[in-house]
Amino acid sequence: MSTADPAPLETPGFRIEHDSLGPVPVPIEARWQAQTQRAIDNFPISGGRVAPGLIRALVEIKRAAALVNVEEGHLDRVATDAIVTAADEVLSGLHDDQFPIDVFQTGSGTSTNMNVNEVLATLATVRAGTPVHPNDHVNAGQSSNDTFPSAIRIAAATRIVGHLIPSLEHLARSLRRAEDRFADVVKAGRTHLMDAVPVTLGQEFGGYATAVESGVRRLRSVLVPLGELPLGGTAVGTGLNADPGFAAAVIARVAERLDLPLTEAPDHFEAQGAQDVLAEASGVCRVVAISLNKLAADLRWMSSGPAAGLGEIHLPDLQPGSSIMPGKVNPVLPEATQQVVAQVFGNDAAVAFAAAAGNFELNVMLPVMARNLLESIELLANVSVLLADRCVDGITADVARARRYAESSSAIVTALVPLIGYEAAAQVAKAALASGRTIREEVVARGLVSDPDELARALDVLAMTRGGRLTDR
Repeated sequence: MSTADPAPLETPGFRIEHDSLGPVPVPIEARWQAQTQRAIDNFPISGGRVAPGLIRALVEIKRAAALVNVEEGHLDRVATDAIVTAADEVLSGLHDDQFPIDVFQTGSGTSTNMNVNEVLATLATVRAGTPVHPNDHVNAGQSSNDTFPSAIRIAAATRIVGHLIPSLEHLARSLRRAEDRFADVVKAGRTHLMDAVPVTLGQEFGGYATAVESGVRRLRSVLVPLGELPLGGTAVGTGLNADPGFAAAVIARVAERLDLPLTEAPDHFEAQGAQDVLAEASGVCRVVAISLNKLAADLRWMSSGPAAGLGEIHLPDLQPGSSIMPGKVNPVLPEATQQVVAQVFGNDAAVAFAAAAGNFELNVMLPVMARNLLESIELLANVSVLLADRCVDGITADVARARRYAESSSAIVTALVPLIGYEAAAQVAKAALASGRTIREEVVARGLVSDPDELARALDVLAMTRGGRLTDR
């Protein structure tokens, strides 16, 4: 029997559950019910399950909804306590195997919403000793169309605050330490991959740190719109079957438990019919990835060699680099980082495409947006910590080699422009390159600067990294 074929009725090892379409065989040990089983049978697509963080976010909504519903008189205390207890068990990880639906499923996320409803109802029924219904009780005052997009936003905000931002701050601190460590390591600057005036290695690492810190600021700024939840709009945004104040009360409970800036969306039609904020959050992740790619690419260039490349820095030796070339060691963590960047770019393209697919009162690409956004958050967070701990913190500089490149660069003739003029400086640069002489030797040979101390000041490569007119110092 294929995974797409339902078991025949009355099959040993199965029990019969019912939904509005009729009877469905469900494995006896399963805590889910008919609608979950139909989704299992209908969507054997990727083998990838819905992210655990998204399941937990849905469970948090159900838990808070039960507590609000009992206050409003829509649930009795016995059913409420049983639902809350069931939710706490799921949140503790006791029933992780009860959420098997493929991430590629019905576009509203109804299958996963009902999976959560059914598991909580089954567990609560056992504890209450009386039937707890997945729709009438666990889903009271809600619709998949407002709970599922709310859960995506909660899950994304949770992982941004709890994982991605701390990981990026960890990387930024590592880069700032490198900035201090290499503050006086002068090297050739490069523009267009060609020699430019000198910089310090510390200045470059400071630039990387600022880029990462800017990413953190962007992430913090997106938390406000991301925290505006569609909950309360129910099916189409009108709030049918939800009491006034229900959503605000539920959201307040979830916000307090998770310590997140969550509020009710000011316009439920926008919040359910469009998912622009998910595209915005994914776009911020893409910008963070861009910053990490710049860092990783530069590390690979600067560590290239060791004999036939730039060789200005040495990355920690983490593993042998070749199955055929003995002694070869590769920049594996920058390479892994750039692969993460590629995946995040792809994820963002999928999110953008899906976000543009909203029609009227609903976007039916919610599961794939959730999958890609949450994966991007996790990948960026994980690789940032590894890059800091196993790469940046262990970088050493070849100080002499870096300085030699700086001093041999024809671009240092720029510092002589105030003394000899642009045209003469250009001629010196070309002549030095052709003759193999240094800039200093070429200037002396042409008698362009008579005072050796003034020439020494002008060609001080470390002083060049501080800016200003060197001849005035």
